[in-house]
Amino acid sequence: MKHDSNTLKVFWGCFIALITTSMAFSTRIGLVFGSWSDQFGLDGVQEGVLFGAGIWPFAISIILFSLIIDKIGYRTAMLFSFICYAIYGLCAFIAHGTEDNASAYNWLYIGSIILGLGNGTVEAFINPVVATIFSKEKTKWLNILHAGWPGGLVVGGLTVTALGATGEKHWLILVAAVLLPAIIFLVMLIGAKFPVQERVASGTTYREMLAEFGIVGAFISSLLICSQLEALGWWSTTITWILTILSTAAYGIYAKALGRPVMIVLVLIMIPLAITELGTDGWITSLMEAPLTEAGFHPILVLVYTSVIMMVLRFNVGPIVNALTPLGLLATAATFAIIGLYLLSFASSLGFIFLAATIYGVGKTYFWPTMLGVVAEQFPKGGALTLNAIAGVGMLSVGIIGGPLIGYFQESNVINAIEDSNPAIVESVSHTKSYILGEYQALDSAKLSSQPQEVQDTLQPIIEESSQSALARITIFPFIMLAGYIGLILFYKSRGGYKPVEIADH
Repeated sequence: MKHDSNTLKVFWGCFIALITTSMAFSTRIGLVFGSWSDQFGLDGVQEGVLFGAGIWPFAISIILFSLIIDKIGYRTAMLFSFICYAIYGLCAFIAHGTEDNASAYNWLYIGSIILGLGNGTVEAFINPVVATIFSKEKTKWLNILHAGWPGGLVVGGLTVTALGATGEKHWLILVAAVLLPAIIFLVMLIGAKFPVQERVASGTTYREMLAEFGIVGAFISSLLICSQLEALGWWSTTITWILTILSTAAYGIYAKALGRPVMIVLVLIMIPLAITELGTDGWITSLMEAPLTEAGFHPILVLVYTSVIMMVLRFNVGPIVNALTPLGLLATAATFAIIGLYLLSFASSLGFIFLAATIYGVGKTYFWPTMLGVVAEQFPKGGALTLNAIAGVGMLSVGIIGGPLIGYFQESNVINAIEDSNPAIVESVSHTKSYILGEYQALDSAKLSSQPQEVQDTLQPIIEESSQSALARITIFPFIMLAGYIGLILFYKSRGGYKPVEIADH
């Protein structure tokens, strides 16, 4: 099917906007777990919190913009996202010139939050735009659109490799690199004609859109948002529950619906999905550092390699999704992710590492865009809200739970391994800290460096091996996903099989 020049311009502008978000994501991996960690002395959980600060605001902007984007227009959302990228660069520049570690960390944290808001706004407009202009092949074209995500990871990862992930000399260049594609999508989309969203064009009311997501979906989203703001010290747990109940009640009074059951199931599955894909992507460079460095390669090459796989496969998703159906594809992908993550947890030789990474890369390829495709195909009346709110829940889960929890897996594995090998030394090389899920005991790099060299040499291989083995614990998330997808496959089979829903028949 041929498409007019404006349609193609809008699609490729959206594609480059997504490249911008993923370049920001991948370059921040090199920054958070490399340059910023080294320069500002971050421990594992602090790295996770700072990494999460660039992710959880995504959910706030994507959900809020989904509620109003049909009123303000896609162009306004696009402009807002560009401004966020510019402010992120400014905050990083200020942090770079700050000598006090605490102040620099605060500037990086603020900039990361603003960056997350910009990234969420990008997804808030690109998903409904593409689902509308390709309304007959939503899953296919959302996968092609989201090939921009691994494409940006490749560009960002290679930039990190070329410039070096550590060192004060290079890291501002990594920040500046994100602004180039941002300027490109601004130029492409500023004068483009955006389509009228499918839900609006059909005459589906705003209330009907809210009813698709429903009270249960609103409760989950509100609780996650309020919990994140509580974790920032904005208020207490009591206030979190009060605000959650009030906002859910207000939503329910207007929407007058609990939400469609399958939609709620998909929202719940999105939590482990996002942690499996984005949470692991954020940590895999750090966790695979020892074996890859020993082999003479930069650790971010695992992320780059799996991203190339994702990009190629997403561009060629049509025949695969036609053969397996979207839910069958998701169940297969979860199985591959389980196997790949488990193999990566103990892979040591270069060949074995890339074999495991290939399996994991194939698995994570179809998670995000195919989930969006299922939502778009099954709940067209939900418009921008259902399509984007599920992504918002996923991003919130990574920021609130995924990043810190994977960091906790790593730190606890290290401490347990040291305790097993030399229990007398544990207190001398660790300290107790706290995060959103409670207290944890973490390795203290300062205490470790003060130990005799013989002790450091003994502990280093234990630390490296136990850090990598944390990947095996992450397999719990794709196991949960697999169970959910099998349940949905059986559900649709009982109803005659999976079929996209036409909005007029919904």
